[in-house]
Amino acid sequence: MVPELGQIALTFSFALSLLLGTLPLYGSYTGNERALMLAKPLAIGAMVFAGIAFIALSYAFYYDDFTVINVASNSSSVLPWYYKLTATWGSHEGSMLLWVWILTIWTAAVAVFSKQLPLLMQGRILGIMGLIGVGFIAFSLFMSNPFERSLPYFPAEGNDLNPLLQDFGMIIHPPLLYMGYVGFAVSFAFAIAALLGGKFDSTWARWARPWTLAAWMFLTLGIMLGSWWAYKELGWGGWWFWDPVENASFMPWLVGTALIHTLAVTEKRGTYKSWTVLLALAAFSLSLLGAFLVRSGVLVSVHSFATDPSRGVFLLVFLLLVIGGALLLYALRMRSVRSESRYKLFSREVMLWGNNVFLLTATLVVFLGTLLPLFHQELGLGTISIGEPFFDAMFFYLAIPFSLLLGLGPWVRWKQQKWQTLIPPMSMVAIAALVVALGMMSLTQSIQANTALIGLLLGAWVGMSAIGEVGQRIHQFGQGLAGIRKLNASHYGMTTAHIGFAVMVVGIAMTTTYSVERDVRMQVGDSVTLSGYQFTLLDVYDLDGPNYGGEAADLRVERDGRLITNLHAEKRFYTIQRTVMTQAAIHARLSRDLYVSLGEALPGNAWSFKVQVKPFVRWIWLGGLLMALGSIWSLLDVRYRRKVVSRVRHNSAITKEAENA
Repeated sequence: MVPELGQIALTFSFALSLLLGTLPLYGSYTGNERALMLAKPLAIGAMVFAGIAFIALSYAFYYDDFTVINVASNSSSVLPWYYKLTATWGSHEGSMLLWVWILTIWTAAVAVFSKQLPLLMQGRILGIMGLIGVGFIAFSLFMSNPFERSLPYFPAEGNDLNPLLQDFGMIIHPPLLYMGYVGFAVSFAFAIAALLGGKFDSTWARWARPWTLAAWMFLTLGIMLGSWWAYKELGWGGWWFWDPVENASFMPWLVGTALIHTLAVTEKRGTYKSWTVLLALAAFSLSLLGAFLVRSGVLVSVHSFATDPSRGVFLLVFLLLVIGGALLLYALRMRSVRSESRYKLFSREVMLWGNNVFLLTATLVVFLGTLLPLFHQELGLGTISIGEPFFDAMFFYLAIPFSLLLGLGPWVRWKQQKWQTLIPPMSMVAIAALVVALGMMSLTQSIQANTALIGLLLGAWVGMSAIGEVGQRIHQFGQGLAGIRKLNASHYGMTTAHIGFAVMVVGIAMTTTYSVERDVRMQVGDSVTLSGYQFTLLDVYDLDGPNYGGEAADLRVERDGRLITNLHAEKRFYTIQRTVMTQAAIHARLSRDLYVSLGEALPGNAWSFKVQVKPFVRWIWLGGLLMALGSIWSLLDVRYRRKVVSRVRHNSAITKEAENA
């Protein structure tokens, strides 16, 4: 009965989304205020019913309702309760229902928290969000129904959850990632609504910017958590593999980063309007492309969902309709989005434009590196492989000019800056960056590693520049707390995000250069030394988990005769899915990780182990957290909660603006 309730609720959500996608847009063109006023309750209603549907599916998983095909295929009665709930979005059908619910949450959030928007603009935005919801709910209802039953015959036991997903990271990684993916639909809707109305100004950018920041924050956290999960769960010690599905989430993040910066230009200077609109369209389009790649079956990845071709065709058609329709509307309205502001060659506008160029070039590199092998094979030209060396080399060369501009940009004024005035402060920043970089290199007792030195210099340049620029501004505003309070939250958020990027660059450079690993054969009592750490195997014994067996190994780690830690590594065999998984043992510190993974049994009561020491790897995720914190800080800026003009004035102008549209 509960699955049927979920099916009915999802159907109601579809109907309300259909009304949301038609009535407010009708009202925006006819000046019908009643139709526009329906947008908010329709958005909230669609969210409520989608939430009921998701709760119903979660109920079926929690109580082992194996009459539901989705539950029988992705869960089991011996699975711990928290993984049963995780299994709700561990399949294609369940994850699409989560996607739908999150989309309706974003839509309702816009309806509730955008009271400062003109009613006409709000109606258009919610109408567009409703149309997007119609497409995804239709896909969930008709192409991948999560509530489909197998009555009267059903299995007595389920197939269990994919062992790769039986990890804490997978409990929160998909929701965060989807919040970012789907959140860019709001930026997309703002851009389309502005195109429909033909109005692009600083006020529009101020409305759109907090929603874009929120989506970017969630996507940043989702990507960082996915990286941490791969590092911990897959047992190979890597934090990024340039997997096609990893790339699918990385592309909208790159474009979203560019969009955040151009929104700042449009808000402050009223320029880059057309560029901002295109980036808003591109960010969500790449999110849709990611959904297609993951769910169409064209990619082979540990992250992708195995699906039938018909689902891929549906998503491809939907993708083409959304992107094609958006680009057609942009072409028709191109004249209305032209910018008239003027600025000199050496100005903050040009600095931000330069960083946009590098971000979009990086996006193009990832796009081609991910899709070119697919096109090459489909055209019958054979199989080619574009892997880690290609991406690493390209991003190394792109990171250098990008970081230099990122450090310089905050010091440059809008419209025009005399370069001579920046020589003293930037010289001080450069000297400080060099001192910090060489100081950190000396800790490794090596300054010959070019990659590490360049990475440290770039990270220190960006970090020292961000800190120095804030210090200078506070000094200009006044001494002590008075100067600190005069700098707005958005500026502190930008500084924190830039420092986060600097920390991440340092982590990548140091980990890539100085990580060491050894594959060793050990018996109980044997020791191996790596980077001054002595690893001693104490015991190997059998495991008996709730839905798995296997072996576990205990090791002692010492340095200079002093106990550092005891490590516990596992190799699990999941009995239902007949799958072997590695659970690495990790001892984490800010300056390094000790990483041990248990391999295969060898003759002579011995075992194979992979032992690694990974310097500064935690800085990668710390940098991501700081970037997300920067976006949260920016969202606290009072400008994004301040009403621009009274709602009454906007409502009285509905008919006139509808006629102009």
